[in-house]
Amino acid sequence: MSVFDLIALLLTLTAGFSWTNQRYLRLPPSIGILVMGLASSTLLITLELALPTVALYEQLANLVKQVDFQTTVMNGMLAFLLFAGSLHVDFTALRSRLAVVGSMAVAGTIISTALVGAAIWGLAQLGGMPLPFIWALVFGALISPTDPVAVLATLKAVKVPIELETDMAGESLFNDGVGVVLFTTLLAVASAGGGEEVGSADVAKLFLLEAVGGGLLGLVCGYAAYRAMRAIDDYPVEVLISIALAMGCYSLATALHMSGPISVVVAGILVGNRGPKDALSDLTQRYLFGFWTLVDQILNSILFLLIGLEVLVLRFDASYLPLSLLAIPVAVGARLAATASAVATLRRWYSFQRGTVTVLVWGGLRGGISIALALSLPETDWKPVLLAATYFVVVFTILVQGVTLGRVAKRVLKNNKAVG
Repeated sequence: MSVFDLIALLLTLTAGFSWTNQRYLRLPPSIGILVMGLASSTLLITLELALPTVALYEQLANLVKQVDFQTTVMNGMLAFLLFAGSLHVDFTALRSRLAVVGSMAVAGTIISTALVGAAIWGLAQLGGMPLPFIWALVFGALISPTDPVAVLATLKAVKVPIELETDMAGESLFNDGVGVVLFTTLLAVASAGGGEEVGSADVAKLFLLEAVGGGLLGLVCGYAAYRAMRAIDDYPVEVLISIALAMGCYSLATALHMSGPISVVVAGILVGNRGPKDALSDLTQRYLFGFWTLVDQILNSILFLLIGLEVLVLRFDASYLPLSLLAIPVAVGARLAATASAVATLRRWYSFQRGTVTVLVWGGLRGGISIALALSLPETDWKPVLLAATYFVVVFTILVQGVTLGRVAKRVLKNNKAVG
């Protein structure tokens, strides 16, 4: 199939599943599409097992293989999705919770990576699977960051206090950058066969270049776009500038070996907060924010459909099932430990709603970024089992935690009196 045909097919499936979800299932849009994608994939796999002569499964699996998931997400959709999400972040609220967001995004991700890595390594040894400790840490790095796409999509359907919403949205937007830095560093250590070639100075340099450099680049690009918008009043051109900002900033950061996600988030927050004050007319705001809301919803739907359809090409060995299932409570438990320690440390300076830890833990959804990182692993003996574990954790957090987050939040936040 041509690229046009492939995109047409994906959009048609997305539109059809979206309509079915809105008409019958009435689940949150992205989750509903994921459910139908998974159901369709499972049905085709079952059909192949029952009727080996039917070639439909193989044909559709070949179509899905044409979509390079890792490239599509990390070097395509992510720039648009992060920019669209960051446009709506209230910088005033974020600034008041900056230490909370920063602690969870940096320290929380590091703690979770270590805990997940140690637990998965120990479970693998008990199960007779000699998984090297460094590869267990690589898995910890790719599964620990909450996915901004999944979290922001879920927050649209869940009512939580503004401070808690700021903590969840801010952490999810920034911790993926930290996670990618950890993943890149640990993968380099694992590939080196022990880590002799990667020292602490290399890690610090990589973090500064990726995180701090990406943030500064986003600030510069965002300010340049803001000044350009301020100099004119023509909404088609200003929307075009915003598109160029999202794509150009992400691409430039990648070329300079900086964090594309962090740079786009910073640029989006700057334009989204500074622009309406003196650069964007009411008409421009309506079109610009409306455009990015539409882009966000469409790409979200396509991404979750792809996650569901990826089952067609990810053949799991039955021997991976025990470790993959155990990875779910391990990931949730590490998230609980990292979040609880951050909240306990910051409670003396910041107020937190009762039930904050529960909502933050249950709202820590994983998504396409984790799968994309797992797919980017080199072809080693450990890639299949780590990919299987990643997929199980992602599907559980989206389908179970994402669907029930509203009820969990409503139950634990009944008493809205702040404590601390």
